[in-house]
Amino acid sequence: MQRHCENAQAIAQFLEDHPQVEKVTYPGLPSHPQYDIAKEQMEGYSGMISMELKGGIPAGISFMNSLKLCSLAESLGAVETMITHPATMTHADVPMDVKRSINLVPELIRLSVGIEHIDDLMADIEQALGN
Repeated sequence: MQRHCENAQAIAQFLEDHPQVEKVTYPGLPSHPQYDIAKEQMEGYSGMISMELKGGIPAGISFMNSLKLCSLAESLGAVETMITHPATMTHADVPMDVKRSINLVPELIRLSVGIEHIDDLMADIEQALGN
C-alpha cells in the first residue's frame, strides 16, 4: 500500500500540472475538496486517481491506447497499474444525462496506480500524453 500511495501521489502531482490534463481528483492533492479531511484521516491517499483530459473521449482513447505498462481493465485495484474509461466501458449503457448527473463525464479516466517503479510509470504516462 505504501508503494501504491507514493506512486499515485507523484503521478497525481505530475498530472495536475500537465497542460493536456483538465482536472485531477486525488485526495492527496490540496486542490481536492476534502483534502483537509483526508490529511487528518489517512496516512496515504490510495492508488486511485481520476482525471479528465482536454479533448474529451478522443484524447482519452489516444492516451489509453498509447500506454505501454498500463493494462486496460474494467475492474481496478491490483498491484499492476490499470486504467479504465467509465463512459465507454463500465457505464457504456448508462444514458448520457444520468452519467452527467453523477459527474461521469466523457472525459473521465480512472487510473489505478500499481507498484511498478515510479520512473517507469512516469515515463509511460508522459509519452502517452505526448501522443
